[in-house]
Amino acid sequence: MPGCFKKTLFALASLISFVSFILIVVAMGIPKWMTGKILCKTGADLVNATDPELVKFIGEIYYGLFRGGKIRQCGLGGRRSKFTIFPHMVKKLNTGLHVMIIMFLCVAIFFSLVSFGFCILNAIKVPYRAINGPAGACLWNFLAGAFVVLGVTSFMAAVKLHHLTERIANFRENVFRFVILEERFEDCFWICVASATAHAVNLLLIAISEIHFPKIKTKTEEVNVTAEDIMY
Repeated sequence: MPGCFKKTLFALASLISFVSFILIVVAMGIPKWMTGKILCKTGADLVNATDPELVKFIGEIYYGLFRGGKIRQCGLGGRRSKFTIFPHMVKKLNTGLHVMIIMFLCVAIFFSLVSFGFCILNAIKVPYRAINGPAGACLWNFLAGAFVVLGVTSFMAAVKLHHLTERIANFRENVFRFVILEERFEDCFWICVASATAHAVNLLLIAISEIHFPKIKTKTEEVNVTAEDIMY
């Protein structure tokens, strides 16, 4: 049986792994990875809008990995619309990169569950095989965190290098063209960053569990028995 200190650390690590699993699942399902402001450039150019009038042509957009929405402002009031990434819009995006982001996060979900199981195993008993022990728990936590980081960095590349927000804003816009004035990463993106950080914390906890602290030994007093003591 593992010691109380080691058992506590692995119990905490298992809880963190399960929380990380929940965070990734929630982040993937909520369409709030990015928000931004979009300018209807076609409408603004048609009326030769000046700075104070540009407000009438500035809308908003938000999206996640699977769906999103936007408010089009083209001079006639805001028009709300919602969209889904699959199956049609993804063809206009960098399809391979977008699918890769989802795959990275799905693999991270799997490894988060595996690391949760390994941490529970190490909290309950000392495994006979090394791969089932702390070394295995470290491996699965490292892989889970690494795949989250890959998913997050791939999404950043899609936004910054492949102009993901602009492509989504102009999907099926035959008359108007939109340009991006502002874009920012939202809660779901930072939730995934927190998930990767959680696995890094787990690696630290597992490393601490392997530290062998010196045991405090009480010095026993030596009893000298003399011949006189035996007589009594």
